[in-house]
Amino acid sequence: MHALLVEDDDRMAQALVTALAQRGHSVRRVGRALDALRHVREAQFVLLDLGLPDLDGLELLRRLRTVCDAPLIVVTARCEERDIVQGLRAGADDYVVKPFRMAELMARIDSVRRRTTSPPGRPDSDAASSVRAGDVEIDLAGRSVTVASRVVRLTRREFDVLAFLARRPDQVHSREEILDRIWGDAFLAASRSLDVHVAGIRAKTGRAGLVRTVRGFGYQLGSPSADGEGDSGG
Repeated sequence: MHALLVEDDDRMAQALVTALAQRGHSVRRVGRALDALRHVREAQFVLLDLGLPDLDGLELLRRLRTVCDAPLIVVTARCEERDIVQGLRAGADDYVVKPFRMAELMARIDSVRRRTTSPPGRPDSDAASSVRAGDVEIDLAGRSVTVASRVVRLTRREFDVLAFLARRPDQVHSREEILDRIWGDAFLAASRSLDVHVAGIRAKTGRAGLVRTVRGFGYQLGSPSADGEGDSGG
């Protein structure tokens, strides 16, 4: 695997380059946002620090996602919930806060690579290739979503969540099941990630009822014409 490391701290960068090289990965390290944009197309994986000298890391993340769909983990000292939510919404596959244990980061890299190279919840051969919910069409094979014939751009993880619900529209899925199938970890420490991605789906499609919340349990594909959040008590 060829990784792009975007990190302006020399000591941290050296530690990460060494750890990745010991696991057989080649690494290009850059310390500026402009260099990251220049080299990202060759990367099979990206580690991104948010504290860069020439551009805010979240803005760089948004720009990277317009040109690259490679797995990406944010590795940063920013630990506020707002930063974590913004990073996940901008397209990060995971978010690791410094200081961290190197072994944990390497495990997270392996986990993200597994679930991005083998999309979770792949439909059965006899399953529908697309699902409609009101004026929303979810193209499972083409990994695209349209609302009233308008293409809506979701992040990879947002689409994974929506597609998983769409493949079994009559079934309510527990949070643990979704985390296990999409993130590969039913007890993910940052389980807030699921709520962030559901909120992103609702906001980007403009259909709050598209993902129905079953309080205290999980989520289900809902009716986009429904009022409010599509919540159900219980």
